Amino acid sequence: MARLKGASVAEPRGPLRPDVPRRRMWSREVGWFVAIGGVSTVGQALLYWGLRLWWPPAVANLVSLLVLTVLNTEANRRLTFRHAATKPARAHLGAGALFLLGYLVTSGAVLWFRHERPGASPAAETAVLAATSVAVTVVRFAVLRLAVFRGPERRRD
Repeated sequence: MARLKGASVAEPRGPLRPDVPRRRMWSREVGWFVAIGGVSTVGQALLYWGLRLWWPPAVANLVSLLVLTVLNTEANRRLTFRHAATKPARAHLGAGALFLLGYLVTSGAVLWFRHERPGASPAAETAVLAATSVAVTVVRFAVLRLAVFRGPERRRD
């Protein structure tokens, strides 16, 4: 079909290009998730490091991860996945299952590190914990996005 001179050549939106809003939403979600995850990782590392002065690694990790998971989930529910019609209870229950996976993986990494380097400092343990947390976070985003805050009930503002 021929175009009229001076006609707009903007790309179509809506039903003809459904990927445009979805791509923009994914970009926004990933951006918020990375920002919240970065703050949460730093917060958990600092809390772990402080708790490690009094408690063994597994207990310090449990408490620091529990506190930060609750805060992280609420921040992600309100900011990252704000267009999802997921109720808070569902979001926190879904995050609870992910909490268990995260705890097992991060504790396993720290305990393995302590086994390999028995004289390592709490700062070195914290670095291992933070690095492992980043890996767990990638899985966490995928599960939250695809299962907890999933498609059909998503609303658009």
